[in-house]
Amino acid sequence: MSGTIYGMKRIIFRTTVASVQTGPVSEFLSAETGLSRARVKDAMNKGAVWMQRKHGKMRRLRRASLSLSPGDHIELYYDEKTLALKPPEARCLSDQRHYSVWFKPSGLLAQGTQYGDHCSLTRQVELFFRSSREIFLVHRLDREVSGIMLLAHTKEAAAKLSGLFRKNLVIKKYLVEVLGNPGQQGKHGVIDRPLDGKPSYTEYTLKSYIPETNTSTAEVLIRTGRLHQIRRHFDMIGFPVIGDPKYGTGNKNTEGMKLSALSLSFRCPFLNRDVEYTIAEP
Repeated sequence: MSGTIYGMKRIIFRTTVASVQTGPVSEFLSAETGLSRARVKDAMNKGAVWMQRKHGKMRRLRRASLSLSPGDHIELYYDEKTLALKPPEARCLSDQRHYSVWFKPSGLLAQGTQYGDHCSLTRQVELFFRSSREIFLVHRLDREVSGIMLLAHTKEAAAKLSGLFRKNLVIKKYLVEVLGNPGQQGKHGVIDRPLDGKPSYTEYTLKSYIPETNTSTAEVLIRTGRLHQIRRHFDMIGFPVIGDPKYGTGNKNTEGMKLSALSLSFRCPFLNRDVEYTIAEP
């Protein structure tokens, strides 16, 4: 047994099984960690337990009745606060068999962490299709950002769709609310400051300004996909995104970040025609 940390109702447990175990894995973890079997089973169901068998990959383990064998490596990442979270629900907008299109609400992760995946879009999609399809992320939205996401369901689809994003062949449209007044309604601008040493371009068109709150809304198009590109670019020019927890000053709120991915447009490699998936403005 190694790397065991207890405290604040968080447990990190890692071990390699040394001898034959007669009971199920849930019983083994309960005995080793002091957690009840019910809590262990809940953690397993929510993706907080991992196992690696000889010559295999580390994978999430959800089957509480599984019997362990000598040489099995098992890890538990138990965080009571994380496991107690009740995630918002995503909504399927279109099922194209090779891929599906989803609305990801704010507060939902794109994918899980070591401590679980029940608060992730990928897990909700897996449950939606009753584990009958593979799930591949081809792009991401930050946890705080709501909007449209694509998920591939075959390796071929993942490669083709990832290639479109990588080559900047996907037009991504967003709606953003920022602090301040960047200009008159209808003004079109481009933020072209490099991010992470790479060329980055954010185009925007101002839609409105509210003097009472000193906030503006803008429609944004990006073709490059740098980390936090919209958030960083608007902060760089002095108009941070409202509710952004990381960038800007004077722009924090209790309602969440005012940034939403409204549409994705690209040439579908399976339909061989241009497609656009969109949602109504929030």
